[in-house]
Amino acid sequence: MVHFRTNSHVLLNCLPFRTVIPKSMLVPLLLASGLALMGCTERGTIDLGVYAYPRGSTAVVCKPHSRIGLAGVIDSERTPKGIRFNVRTPENYRPNVAHPLLVVFAPAGLSATASERTTGLTKIATGKGFLITYADHVRTSISAIEDLSAIPSLAAKKWCIDTTRVYLTGHSDGGTVALAMAILDRTKHIPAVIAASAAGFTKTDLAGFECPKPLPVMIVHSANDRLFPGYGKDAASWWAACNQCELSARKRLHSGCETYPKCAHGVAIRYCEGTQSHARWPALNQSIIDFFTDGSGPRREAAREPAVK
Repeated sequence: MVHFRTNSHVLLNCLPFRTVIPKSMLVPLLLASGLALMGCTERGTIDLGVYAYPRGSTAVVCKPHSRIGLAGVIDSERTPKGIRFNVRTPENYRPNVAHPLLVVFAPAGLSATASERTTGLTKIATGKGFLITYADHVRTSISAIEDLSAIPSLAAKKWCIDTTRVYLTGHSDGGTVALAMAILDRTKHIPAVIAASAAGFTKTDLAGFECPKPLPVMIVHSANDRLFPGYGKDAASWWAACNQCELSARKRLHSGCETYPKCAHGVAIRYCEGTQSHARWPALNQSIIDFFTDGSGPRREAAREPAVK
């Protein structure tokens, strides 16, 4: 739930962070920084990672020419109800190899493009072999969440995606969407792993839902979050209880995060607490991607070719 005032200020999108500056300062700042000569576009420069595809891989494959999605930076795909989402592939994308998919949901007020800049996940994720999608923010509702849940199947129609390896993340409202998608009856079959940051779910909210099947979950929250104070710890303990972890035996990792041991089916439940403001995306991209790729949790049986629905 992050809002930016733009009536008397200018939102500058080409800096390495999203920022608002007074109009009176815009020209001096541009001249001093050289941004005026570089050209400031909404999207800016997007760096894609190069994935080291393993030789002799037994990965799920797609039939030749069965997926028409292009490699690189693809904008303005649409959900059934018109929510825009952007797609990024590894720079050396192979259309016959099934890739894991990372879906990123935006905080309130941010477009897919702004969410990509805010999180900075594109290069590290594509470098690990993910296709990554960023969705525009829309007002959070069950209808909107169900519409956003179509993104994996829509992407799998154009790109070679292993639909058993769909990973969800997001910040603030986006984190709420990721968590909700893992517990709502019509969508809880979709994620293989989730990592939610600054989400607006309390333990009481979650108590109104049945526990889904064992699912690896990473909860990221700030001790200084004044919008959703204490929500992260409560959410992590709920997921740990759902996954039958040992609640009193949390272990601290080198990253500073805590993990709950001995969870059902070997899933991982992790809680990472920072000190940043609610609006700021945590500096944990490597930890988040590692959580997605380390194999924690139940192994799903992959189809010989990714199913397209």
